[in-house]
Amino acid sequence: MSHTILLADDDAAIRMVLNQALTRAGYEVRPTGNLSTMWNWVSRGEGDLLITDVAMPDGNAFDIMPKIKKLRPDLPMVVMSAQNTFMTAIRANEVGAYEYLPKPFDITEVLSVVGRALADAKKASPAEKKADEPGETMPLVGRSPAMQDIYRALARLMQTDLTVMITGESGTGKELVARALHNFGKRRNGPFVAINMAAIPRDLIEAELFGHEKGAFTGAAARSSGRFEQAEGGTLFLDEIGDMPMDAQTRLLRVLQEGEYTMVGGRTPIKSNVRIVAATHRDLSQMIRQGLFREDLYYRLNVVPIRLPPLRERVDDINDLVQHFLRAAQREGEPVKTISSDAIRLMHNYSWPGNIRELENLVRRLSALYADENISLEIVQSELNLADRQPVQSSSGPVDVSTAVETHVAQVLREYEPNLPPAGLYQRVLDRVEAPLIAMALNACGGNQIRAADLLGLNRNTLRKKIRAHSIEIVKQSRRQG
Repeated sequence: MSHTILLADDDAAIRMVLNQALTRAGYEVRPTGNLSTMWNWVSRGEGDLLITDVAMPDGNAFDIMPKIKKLRPDLPMVVMSAQNTFMTAIRANEVGAYEYLPKPFDITEVLSVVGRALADAKKASPAEKKADEPGETMPLVGRSPAMQDIYRALARLMQTDLTVMITGESGTGKELVARALHNFGKRRNGPFVAINMAAIPRDLIEAELFGHEKGAFTGAAARSSGRFEQAEGGTLFLDEIGDMPMDAQTRLLRVLQEGEYTMVGGRTPIKSNVRIVAATHRDLSQMIRQGLFREDLYYRLNVVPIRLPPLRERVDDINDLVQHFLRAAQREGEPVKTISSDAIRLMHNYSWPGNIRELENLVRRLSALYADENISLEIVQSELNLADRQPVQSSSGPVDVSTAVETHVAQVLREYEPNLPPAGLYQRVLDRVEAPLIAMALNACGGNQIRAADLLGLNRNTLRKKIRAHSIEIVKQSRRQG
């Protein structure tokens, strides 16, 4: 059965072009140049999908769309506009548009959007069509001012392919933001591929990213595609980009500059069509000063920076997050639970070093381990073990290294509760101590390796091996002798 498309645009030329394209695609089209006619059709229950411009001779479509959504919640609405501002995209989302298409648009894209909208409307069940509670189906939860800023930034990015750098402490939801950019953006029909630089051995990162040909190195028994090839047409999420070794940084920079790459052991350049979203919890500016991260790569990746606030900066969202995680646990078979208001207030006063991941783990434990329907203040206090936890005091004096390592390892363990971190924790901790130590020693010695080896108490050959292992870039500089 042919679907009927209601088309409202005051530009006769655009109406004609869309009418012809949609008719050729097998749809029945009912065009109009004003909102009043469109509203009459909608109110009579006509049409399977609505395409409308925003600025019309007899009003603004955004003013009437909430009424349409209330009257016909199952009717998908596609918004077009020549006012290509981020506020237009945000407003389209707020009034319930299925998609926002800035003018001028591509006819192929319009047909693709129409097809998806009609297919989604057909397969959605009545339960799915009901309005959920706030945050139930959204990838990001929270209504604090800090999160509103994030939402506005994301709305501006949905119709672009700009490279994004997401920064924030561990557990703040960097991958969730990357997935939201993909799932609600132009590349939603392509793959989303994530790779964590900190979880891959340094000598395998290039093969993981770019793939390798058969025989490229010992153990390469067959050709293997890399993450760039797997993400073709979609989004490549480079998590913990600060842990990428320097030689891999150089190759990544070349891909971003030239739009192509070669496999490890290969010779033929391969065109790349992926959107890059990078993330890190590290201070890349400081790493650049230490010679641990390429400045030119930083500027290539940091086209649009998004900083995710730690949970302690958005405590107003804790209740929404708790309810979200409780509902998730319930959908997975856990009994219905509530958490007392006193316990929520206690959570507001906790520092959350593991951020949202720590909060989620806490709520999951409370749902699974306690029979009480209402989780009390005492239970939450016991789980957080506040009395026994000594907060790290900030000080203007030097930080004890053993204390810093102990704090770091404790945080890593908390982040992965109730599981354990990936294997190789010992070497990862040593690398994080050794790399900045060597880089700063070299910097203090003006790049002179002999003096740096003497300062560190290392053999010069040993120092050279460690410089190569950590991909430390040596910056020669003259230093005033005191």
